[in-house]
Amino acid sequence: MRPYLFTLATALLLSACNTTKSTTDTANTKALDQLQQAMTGTFTSAAQAAEDDAFYDITLHMYPIWKDRGHWLYVEQAVSAMPAKPYRQRIYQLEQVDKKTFKSIVYTVDNEDDLVGDWQVPESFNALSKDDLRLREGCAVILTQQADGSYTGSTEGDSCKSTLRGAAYATSEVTVMPGKIVSWDRGFDASGAQVWGAEKGGYIFLKE
Repeated sequence: MRPYLFTLATALLLSACNTTKSTTDTANTKALDQLQQAMTGTFTSAAQAAEDDAFYDITLHMYPIWKDRGHWLYVEQAVSAMPAKPYRQRIYQLEQVDKKTFKSIVYTVDNEDDLVGDWQVPESFNALSKDDLRLREGCAVILTQQADGSYTGSTEGDSCKSTLRGAAYATSEVTVMPGKIVSWDRGFDASGAQVWGAEKGGYIFLKE
């Protein structure tokens, strides 16, 4: 092959590779945007609690932060009657594993008391960095997109360690769909006996 033909072929190949990468990146971003949008908002289990006293009326806030750094959500969960005293504050990082599989990586945050209610002002998180987060190793939720567009998944085995109320590990089973999230968090002791969490099934959170 003549030198100039080789140079042209190489340039065309590189151009094709760059175009493919750009198309893939765009598709991945769109897929993550869709998942993040489905998870965003204020949700409550009020309807479920009204029908079944085995469940509490819980309010769940999930709102995007750090929009220039990827796909991140601040999560705040409280008994609806005590919104200023959340019992869980987390930051989730969403990543795409493959075309239909996603990972919600879970972090705790330092000085979480200072962040209560900041779901209303997501820009307040700009003062934080990833160094202020603490990874909950083994607690990522792996979600798979279903044919109907919903996402279902869970943590993996007993990888999410927990000492809450005598637990040895915790599990989370999650379904995400437009306007609705079902979340079943449970703790188990070393023998596999459940020591905390709902016993009948997941909490059903409806978007307000």
